[in-house]
Amino acid sequence: MELRHLRYFIAVAEERNIGRAAARLHISQPPLTRQIQQLEEQLGVQLFNRTPRGMELTPAGELLLDEAKNINAVIEQATERTQRAGQGKFGRLDVAIFGSAILDTIPRLLADFRSAYPDVKVVLHSMHKDEQLEALRQRRIGVGFNRILTPSPDFAAELVDTEPLLLALHEDDPLARQQRVDFRALADQPLVLFPTGGRPSFLDKVLGLCQQAGFVPTIAQEVGDAVTAVSLVSKGFGACLVSQSTAALSLPGLTYRPLDGIPGNTRIDLSCIYRPDDRSPILAAFLEVVRSYRQRRSAERPARG
Repeated sequence: MELRHLRYFIAVAEERNIGRAAARLHISQPPLTRQIQQLEEQLGVQLFNRTPRGMELTPAGELLLDEAKNINAVIEQATERTQRAGQGKFGRLDVAIFGSAILDTIPRLLADFRSAYPDVKVVLHSMHKDEQLEALRQRRIGVGFNRILTPSPDFAAELVDTEPLLLALHEDDPLARQQRVDFRALADQPLVLFPTGGRPSFLDKVLGLCQQAGFVPTIAQEVGDAVTAVSLVSKGFGACLVSQSTAALSLPGLTYRPLDGIPGNTRIDLSCIYRPDDRSPILAAFLEVVRSYRQRRSAERPARG
């Protein structure tokens, strides 16, 4: 039995007339009659009673009509889902996340993607930078998020957003009385640095800025991530430099201040990384959402001052 047999059968069963069914199918009557006869021969049952009034379904024909409609619905659904998958509108995207961006930027971006592609299942994996790179090589994830990336021919990067640095302080710290803090004031301030994972990292960025400012920082603690760092700061364990995304995290005793007098590049990029040979329509759709998000944030930034 072929799918065209079922399509022809449904038309005849619903029209109850070979002539009307042939017109509906845009074919002539003799080929349609032969197709129905072939179907009956293949099944070994009579599907229609031929009467002067037209074609009447037998009990076997009534049963086949129900089954044929079900099969047709499944085929239509499979066709639609396949087409949507080919357009990046259906399927699964595995995303690796890490760092302070999960507090603000990444949830905003994923919400945009979910709104545009509600039938794509996004599966999140918590991985530091080295784990993300290995997972990409092994094709266990489609995209990762990270900062301070080293260029590599194995990976492509798409800029998501660029953020200013802030200083996280305990509210009783004397520097917290200032509306803006001069970067060189950190020369005498114990700092909590992060992360301790793969290098280069945000930790290297901070150390480089301190060096350019002419001092070696006093390190109070080195920890694995921004959440741990600001949690320690909220309890009086020094101060730490963070990206603007981290300011979404509010804790008792914790405050944030903008900085003045920072040498060199004072902004922190967040990028998503992926395999350059990945031709997935879902990845392509995701990258389009990333670009739209970046353009929107860039347009909003002057208004935020």
